[in-house]
Amino acid sequence: MSRRILAIGIVVGGALLAACTQQSGSEGSNETAADAGAWQAPKTTWGDPDLRGKWPISHLIGTPFTRPAKYGDRRYMSDQEFAETEVGLEGRNTAYDKEIKDNKMGMGHWAEATVPQRLTSLLVDPPSGQFPDLTEAAKVKAPLMGSSWGRTAFDKPTDFDSWDRCITRGLPPSMFPFNYNNGIEIHQAPGYVVIRLEMIHEARIVPVDGRPALDPAVKQWMGESRGHWEGDTLVVETTNFNGQGGMTNVGIPGSPRGNTPTSTKMKITERFERTAEDTIEYSMTVEDPDVLTRPWTAAYPMKLDPNYQFFEYACNEDNTAVRNFIVTSRYERAHAGKGKQQ
Repeated sequence: MSRRILAIGIVVGGALLAACTQQSGSEGSNETAADAGAWQAPKTTWGDPDLRGKWPISHLIGTPFTRPAKYGDRRYMSDQEFAETEVGLEGRNTAYDKEIKDNKMGMGHWAEATVPQRLTSLLVDPPSGQFPDLTEAAKVKAPLMGSSWGRTAFDKPTDFDSWDRCITRGLPPSMFPFNYNNGIEIHQAPGYVVIRLEMIHEARIVPVDGRPALDPAVKQWMGESRGHWEGDTLVVETTNFNGQGGMTNVGIPGSPRGNTPTSTKMKITERFERTAEDTIEYSMTVEDPDVLTRPWTAAYPMKLDPNYQFFEYACNEDNTAVRNFIVTSRYERAHAGKGKQQ
């Protein structure tokens, strides 16, 4: 274990050093593109497309994962619908100031401000924006998954999901917005891309040096990723999942109610294409024949924000909340109805 931690430290450290020392390479590429009169994707000094920077997805908090039925197959809102969305977000974005004025602390201190988007949903395929039907086996497994979002009786730690226990959000959920901690930062070094996540403070290390995938017998919460370049697009394929995480989570706005299971056969293909100085077009396609009757794809724009600040996600696996939930749940069930009988 210590060797793996040391290796991760060396890779992340090298990526950080490269981000600092090689920035001039990107700037030089941009100057050349400007001279040519058209924007071109920047390159690192070792020749890879340059995706480095902070790409938080806070601007997508107000965009639901699945599409409200009123939009049908439309991916974008009309002008009127967009204007209504702007009005709807005003209360959220002023909640913090109102709580400060009223000397109170509520969701305004937790929920980050956001900006309206024309996207009707993050899910783009199926075209309806609706989550695919589950297989019969998945329908049996789904109600058995632990989570504090819907379950009311708790007896053991596994009655909670991996996010509740501060282990991981897992994939796909780690790449989707939440009410806070939406930071995503990309580092690069020769042969590697590192995707740093603010929520649960994880770093996805993606080799892009052509090495083979891990043995299928090796299973992990976040799977194991391998990347390659298709022109200026980074393509990341992730397999080797342990099948214990959720494919969706109620905490992601607009997600299906209840956790959606995964299996060890899940495969995720992501694409990162920098289309402007401040934009990466991101997409994720998820396949899992044991769970889904068909694959699904989500897509959204990532926006560069060099001033975004990452905050510590102060959470640990020995979180006392888990114990408190269990003790309280057992007490309430043991004393259910006693108060009415007296």
